[in-house]
Amino acid sequence: MKAGWQAKTLGEVLQKTETVNPQQSPQEEFDYIDVSSVSNVTFQIEATQRLKGKDAPSRARKLVRSNDVLFATIRPTLQRIAVVPERLDKQVCSTGYFVLRPKPEIDHGFLFYSLFTESFTGQMESLQKGASYPAVTDGDVKAQPFPVPPLPEQHRIVAILDEAFGGIATAKANAEKNLQNARALFESHLQSVFTERGKGWVETTLGEATGGVFTGPFGSLLHKRDYVEDGIPLVNPAHITDVGIESDWRKTVSADTAQRLSSYIMREGDIVIGRRGEMGRCALVTSVEDGWLCGTGSFLIKPSSRCNARYLVRFLRSEGCKQRLEKIAGGAVMPNLSNTDLGNLSFDLPPVERQKAIVDEIDVLASETQHLESLYQQKLSALDDLKKSLLHQAFSGAL
Repeated sequence: MKAGWQAKTLGEVLQKTETVNPQQSPQEEFDYIDVSSVSNVTFQIEATQRLKGKDAPSRARKLVRSNDVLFATIRPTLQRIAVVPERLDKQVCSTGYFVLRPKPEIDHGFLFYSLFTESFTGQMESLQKGASYPAVTDGDVKAQPFPVPPLPEQHRIVAILDEAFGGIATAKANAEKNLQNARALFESHLQSVFTERGKGWVETTLGEATGGVFTGPFGSLLHKRDYVEDGIPLVNPAHITDVGIESDWRKTVSADTAQRLSSYIMREGDIVIGRRGEMGRCALVTSVEDGWLCGTGSFLIKPSSRCNARYLVRFLRSEGCKQRLEKIAGGAVMPNLSNTDLGNLSFDLPPVERQKAIVDEIDVLASETQHLESLYQQKLSALDDLKKSLLHQAFSGAL
């Protein structure tokens, strides 16, 4: 540790905080900070509820003061961390927070930044308990090591981090906006080419334009005893990705079962599309998947001479088509298409040669968009690494 710095725990640098019971003053109003009030993107308290004491939830028990640091002990890896602003002085937060009130010799900004270091976040991840509702205790937080430089040094470090992190936040926002713009431009192009209505275009349905839409085997045709490892894969919606098909080799079927379900075998050139969950999840069956089975959660679309399969996959995956499929899919919790609804989906179909030209254009633009996305993702990753590096330097005395 750097000369002049002291090794302490968080508990040693904090003041005691107060608890209150707003229900004892039923008509008095207060601002309530619940766990969802803090953004783990901006790390600020973005929304509070104005309540009367009589309406206070049982978790509204912790009094906060300006410059307190809030750390959500529920799902701590989500990093719901924020400094209490002046406007929320003497208001109330949920017991789902640990309220860190620094002693006079501790800069609240220095305390705030310490909660983002890899050493602290790593400890919170290892200490959290509970599978469905992971949490750490206030004691877990208090026990964490906390390096304490002299107060002027804390002020200097906080000023550097404020400026650096402000610049990083701006750079990240710009990169994320550029990423969104690249994706929006690609989708806008898809929308325009699928609705351009040129010479030879005809209005048709999916059932008419293809060799038919077929449902995967009903659940009654498959039983637990039919599943084996490293057999013949089934393709359900979860196995269909943005770039193709990825099977779960732990849950496949034997050759005998595949023979029994031979009418559901997929062949190269077919299209498999999910019938439940996220609409528009589809892929072209390649030579790799030839002989695999269409799963119970999918439809199989057979090819035809009227419709280029690559063109159809691009159309079904487009945001415009996804929105249409979502509207016709039944089921409030889990959208679910019928093969009749999918077969009756109407769309404008250009001549086959134009379909091929369109999909070639889309592939070129998709490649360019993916390259841009990769560059922006690399920039975002580099900015995150820079934040981690700055925090490490700051709390090891190297800044």
